[in-house]
Amino acid sequence: MRRTVELAPRRAEPIRYVYTAMHGVGLEVAQRVFTAAGFPPPVLVEEQAHPDPAFPTVAFPNPEEPGAMDLAYAKASEVGADVVIANDPDADRLAVAVPDDDGGWRRLTGNEVGALLGWRAAERLARSGESGALAASVVSSPALRRIAERHGLPYTDTLTGFKWVSRVDGLAYGYEEALGYLVDPGKVRDKDGISAALEFLALLSDLAAEGSDLAAHQARFDREFGAFASGQVSLRVTDTSVISNIMARLREDPPSTLAGLAVESVDDFAEGIGVFPPSDILRVNLAGGSRVIVRPSGTEPKLKAYIDAAVLDGEPAERRARAQGVVDALEEAVRGLIA
Repeated sequence: MRRTVELAPRRAEPIRYVYTAMHGVGLEVAQRVFTAAGFPPPVLVEEQAHPDPAFPTVAFPNPEEPGAMDLAYAKASEVGADVVIANDPDADRLAVAVPDDDGGWRRLTGNEVGALLGWRAAERLARSGESGALAASVVSSPALRRIAERHGLPYTDTLTGFKWVSRVDGLAYGYEEALGYLVDPGKVRDKDGISAALEFLALLSDLAAEGSDLAAHQARFDREFGAFASGQVSLRVTDTSVISNIMARLREDPPSTLAGLAVESVDDFAEGIGVFPPSDILRVNLAGGSRVIVRPSGTEPKLKAYIDAAVLDGEPAERRARAQGVVDALEEAVRGLIA
């Protein structure tokens, strides 16, 4: 805990934040870390604050699932919070939600949080004069690679799972899009939702001290690195042979276009690619730098498609909308592709 608190800013700004442990085990340690770092105690979602193996308030105890954070959003609106912080039940994942333009709340994607924390890690290395590597799972956004390139840092794509991310030589920061972040490899060589939550609160505190906010910070990111957007399409099945049949069909007859974008190449990881061992993954590379990665889930009877788009040119204010438009069109095309 003492080493985790060292991630905090020298002086924490008084951020008003809501925290949910999602019926899990995170509350005690998270609350002690936040307050030891100088932040006020979080406003709690009391219905989800303490361990309950029945998970009575959610259909499935994962902050990525629709509806899982609804109680946190309601509490945040009630108290006028600046941000919502959520851990999953074993507190190794972090979800963050911020106010949206229509008065509600928007959960940041794992890639959005991953890129912002990665930028923070790269800037920390630059200030200290130290070297370190950045890494992300192969299905995560290419944004972190862009950050590493602009800062002259080594970058590695890994297979999914932190047993791979954590093994990267000289790792300073790693993440994967499924809400997992490794912000302090010298302390915990695995994803950790509590240290990641503190790091995000520290980012907000530093921005507040500068008279800035997250929206302005994201706009600076888009100007400096380009705008990145991501999406995901999943197909849940009862018969897992459906998944293997779809993967075989895509290998035998890959698409030539998706959402009007030409397919430039298809990377099949079945025989291994570079440092990657053989894996049931297909990566479809599209014109303009967009891509679609298809693979079976490693934990559920699902086929997953990960969609990424980047817009590096044009007016910075328009880049994010354009990138999201590409993702939206690709999501529709991919649903037809894996139906």
